[in-house]
Amino acid sequence: MTIQGWLLIAAFVGILLALTKPVGLWLFALYEGRRTPLHAVLGPVERGFYRLSGIDPEEDQSWRRYAVHMLIFNAVLLTLTYVVLRAQAVLPLNPLGFAGVGEHLAFNTAISFTTNTNWQSYAGESTMSNLSQMLGLTIHNFLSAATGIALAFALFRGFARRNAKGIGNFWADMTRVTLYLLLPLCVVLALFYIASGVPQTLTGSVDVSTLEGVKQTLALGPVASQEAIKMLGTNGGGFFNANSAHPFENPTALTNLVQMLSIFTIGFGLTYTFGKAVGNTRQGWAILAAMTALFLMGTTVTYWQEAAGNPVLHHLGVAGGNMEGKEVRFGIAASSLFSVVTTAASCGAVNAMHDSFTALGGLIPLFNIQLGEVVVGGVGAGIYGFLLFAILAVFVAGLMVGRTPEYVGKKIESREVKLSVLAIAVLPLVILGFTAIASVVPAGLAGPLNKGPHGFSEILYAFTSAVGNNGSAFAGLTANTPFYDGMLGVAMWIGRFFIIIPMLAVAGSLAAKKHTPETAGSFPTTGPLWTGLLIGIVLIVGGLTFLPSLALGPIADHLAMIRGQLF
Repeated sequence: MTIQGWLLIAAFVGILLALTKPVGLWLFALYEGRRTPLHAVLGPVERGFYRLSGIDPEEDQSWRRYAVHMLIFNAVLLTLTYVVLRAQAVLPLNPLGFAGVGEHLAFNTAISFTTNTNWQSYAGESTMSNLSQMLGLTIHNFLSAATGIALAFALFRGFARRNAKGIGNFWADMTRVTLYLLLPLCVVLALFYIASGVPQTLTGSVDVSTLEGVKQTLALGPVASQEAIKMLGTNGGGFFNANSAHPFENPTALTNLVQMLSIFTIGFGLTYTFGKAVGNTRQGWAILAAMTALFLMGTTVTYWQEAAGNPVLHHLGVAGGNMEGKEVRFGIAASSLFSVVTTAASCGAVNAMHDSFTALGGLIPLFNIQLGEVVVGGVGAGIYGFLLFAILAVFVAGLMVGRTPEYVGKKIESREVKLSVLAIAVLPLVILGFTAIASVVPAGLAGPLNKGPHGFSEILYAFTSAVGNNGSAFAGLTANTPFYDGMLGVAMWIGRFFIIIPMLAVAGSLAAKKHTPETAGSFPTTGPLWTGLLIGIVLIVGGLTFLPSLALGPIADHLAMIRGQLF
């Protein structure tokens, strides 16, 4: 580890904290539906959309109506993407003449981008046309991110409102977030990437001569525009197979820093927005403190292990840290930080191969996802997931003090606790269940390229990433098969929407409650004690996935040995 590496980490966290309040205030304006400086230009576009679609933005929807509209919207988008990918060969903007995407890969990819997972069982530069990248994939990068933020707004209203029947309007939330937040920021970011050397063209490829005089064909396309929303919306789907390790996606140390900041900025800002929404910004800062503490723990362990290097190589006289699978232009510190950032959020973009990390260095990205993608988490999804943990934490605190728990002025009763547990339990049940199946059936065992425990880790990481809607991978798994495309597709859908529905039910239940003022007997939810309890609950619940998965590896090896199908 070096001073330069720690300065990078300190600068990253410092910039984020400085951006938290201004970004949170902008999000709060969108949450309330207030006018912003951009309304002078984009207001007519918003009103025109409402008129064309027949939507009344003032309609206050119940949680059920909000959920139904959200599900229909996402189902339609999924279908559109599947059709575009399957018909790619006959559609325009296909300069390299790619064939249509196969049925099981198109199914997996359509679900992946709809759910903000962006898992990729393909190499983008040799599979997707420009139209598929723009219409089939990038459109989801905007709308799946906007969906997450809209859902966070709905839960905020559940805590903030009193004796209310509604939690907002899905279409108004989606429109405002897309028009006044994601689109303007992505225009600025795309221009920055173009100036930094990221391609933005409809040309399919260009031929160049290398220093050795050999002709090489380089894939091109509308990369900068996709890169901007890929990071800002915590999507992670790369235009190229190497993702942000590719120089056309991430050419410099500065673009690397901007990409990491983009991943966390909205998630940090939403914590402040929550505090504003409930009338106590200290509540938001307490959540951010817990998130940041968990993030720094993971960063410290990963950086320490990668800087320490491989002890086997040390015994052979090869000194230094672990540079396997890392870009020289980024080095160990920036690669370690990026790996924790992208898995603490549900981004999945990578600038180094997690499969090549040391044992503990690769464990932290896996564990980050198994915590429920709440250590900042995806845009919107991270904060509403963390608030479910907060409900569980105040329930535990209520058991300790012997009274009905309260959180930000709302009594937390059995309905909210049961729904929160239902949502949180989805992650361990599906990850462990699907991993167990894939670890014993022949189609699952055919996927890992490595033997033994590391092969099992590749399977476990894949289903952890899918259910957690992350999208990163231990790249040693051959996932473009009917078995894995199908199983991972189902896992991604469950991991997204089987959490959202109970969460919206919690929002509706809370909105209907009256406000309960704090008393001397109320458990404080803004100080160090509360932050520590939040961290403890997240780690304990994360252990429900992590600890059983440690036992699954030997069991899978044993069963495979009995059947003569060693990893």
